[in-house]
Amino acid sequence: MVRVAGVDIPNEKRVEIGLTYIYGIGRTTSTQILDKAGVNPDTRCKDLTETEVARLRELIDGEYLVEGDLRREVSMNIRRLMDIGSYRGLRHRRNLPVRGQRTRTNARTRRGKARAVAGKKKSRDKK
Repeated sequence: MVRVAGVDIPNEKRVEIGLTYIYGIGRTTSTQILDKAGVNPDTRCKDLTETEVARLRELIDGEYLVEGDLRREVSMNIRRLMDIGSYRGLRHRRNLPVRGQRTRTNARTRRGKARAVAGKKKSRDKK
């Protein structure tokens, strides 16, 4: 199993797809890395030579922000928004949608499970 940037890449996957298991690398970035490293995107991870793996590791460590460093930077950016009191920071602090979505309905993922409201009347059926 190939290990790049602290992540085990599955053996049976193509390298192009395998690199996307690393946080911060998607399909586009993956193809760019493979072009720079001179690795065929169709090869399976188990078929990579040691020199190819070393080139990939060196490229990813040197030029890209991935895994822990990227997570840390994203959380620092969110913390900065909250500290300066911007609108986006307030939305993060209140655990509400940040990018302008409606909240009267929907937004369940961000707000959590619906709770019962005290004093709300239930409709009664007439028979």
